[in-house]
Amino acid sequence: MLFNSYIFIFIFLPLVLLGWYGLNHYRKHTLANLFLAGMSFWFYGYFNVSYLAIILFSIGVNYLLSYLLARVPNASSHTTLWNRTGLIIGIVVNLGILFYFKYYDFFIENINLAFHTNFTLQHILLPLGISFFTFQQLSFIIDRCLGKCEHYSLINYVTFVTFFPQLIAGPIVLYKEMIPQFEDTSRRGFRPDSFSRGIYLFVLGLAKKVLLADTFALMANYGFAQTFSLDSISTVAVILSYTFELYFDFSGYSDMAIGLGKMFNIELPVNFNAPYRSCSIKEFWQRWHITLSRFFITYVYIPLGGSKKGRTRMLINTFIIFLLSGLWHGAAWTYVAWGAMHGLLVVWDNLGIVGIRGRDEKRPARFHIPAWLGWIFTFALFNMSLFFFRSTSMTAAVQLFKNLFSGSYTGKIFEVAAQLNVSEIYVIGQALDMAAPNLSGYLYLIVMFLLFALAFYLVFRPNAYERSMRGELTSKRCWIICILLIWCIVSLSQVSTFLYFNF
Repeated sequence: MLFNSYIFIFIFLPLVLLGWYGLNHYRKHTLANLFLAGMSFWFYGYFNVSYLAIILFSIGVNYLLSYLLARVPNASSHTTLWNRTGLIIGIVVNLGILFYFKYYDFFIENINLAFHTNFTLQHILLPLGISFFTFQQLSFIIDRCLGKCEHYSLINYVTFVTFFPQLIAGPIVLYKEMIPQFEDTSRRGFRPDSFSRGIYLFVLGLAKKVLLADTFALMANYGFAQTFSLDSISTVAVILSYTFELYFDFSGYSDMAIGLGKMFNIELPVNFNAPYRSCSIKEFWQRWHITLSRFFITYVYIPLGGSKKGRTRMLINTFIIFLLSGLWHGAAWTYVAWGAMHGLLVVWDNLGIVGIRGRDEKRPARFHIPAWLGWIFTFALFNMSLFFFRSTSMTAAVQLFKNLFSGSYTGKIFEVAAQLNVSEIYVIGQALDMAAPNLSGYLYLIVMFLLFALAFYLVFRPNAYERSMRGELTSKRCWIICILLIWCIVSLSQVSTFLYFNF
């Protein structure tokens, strides 16, 4: 089920809110959790009922391991044989499930290519959200086996894993920030301020997705389908379109998820903090997909030794993290190349050769550049890294680099801009076609430039979470939200999935 769909907004969400607050009002807290978990399973199974068997198996295995540890004496000590065995089983099972559904065909395809074998590909359908709920449960079972957390009731654990706002595309939440909230009965009552701010944030996220991301997608999808015929100018327009589509799509989902959480008095972690303002790639990754970075730092980077085993080891560990991050996003060499590019750029930042003037640095840099120049380099490099991220093959990605630096111009930019023939400018477009048909192409070009200008303006303004939290919700802000919500609902006739559903 999609957040940006009629069934979610008009049926599912009202039902789950009424059931949650109704049951909690009569102090049926356990029943309320069961109801919320059941509705979350409906939300997840709406895409494909067979997905339910996978998530149920995953939950069952992890909870059983936690239960068995609770039955073993001295299980709070991670040095026991039981804990070490449980840790190995937990990691193998969770990563095994993820590997089979997400990476099996990729692995077999490369085995066939390398050794000239002919193993059959399974063409396995990737279950939605498997990367997210697998990482959530990995964090729990690892800490459980290391003696860092306690065993929880089954219903609280199931509610933590399946809580529908974050189930499909994050944020990647941790047991220690979620389960205590579900156990806190003081959060079960209706809080008008939290609820209203949740609606405010949800609508802002919905507008990001429906009005901005889906509009940029028109140009991005067309452009990447025309990779081998783009010139330099149109390549820039296409990659900028995808850059903004990706940000408004994923941050919009995160805003909606956090907003939905607030409607239930549940605080979800912030996942984006204006990443396109960053002046270095290192800073970018402190602002982009924050919960994924947190997971890799906590459960991979630090166990590898972090920065405690010398500078060289620290740089190697950093690069490994970004390779894994690339692979986490998808089973293709294009994602590995994307991760490797970011890994090398962060390693470069960590070398401390070039610093940003006026920014705090742990290690003094040899040279300093102004913040505006650092921003240009960072934004440009991130855009170019998306050649790998969005392309369907390495050949297509390399072609985009060739297009960019070719200096060619064929007028393809008009075809790219023409994809913005959206309903909002339909009347103007029709009138111009009748009055001056030769100028209609320039109308879409102007719309494209205005759309880019709006996107740049928004990324340098306070982000949606900051807007929802600051000050009172005045009548003016409420009217704006109402207008945006109506505009989004009217635009839901062309429903599109979120990009990170693919990961």
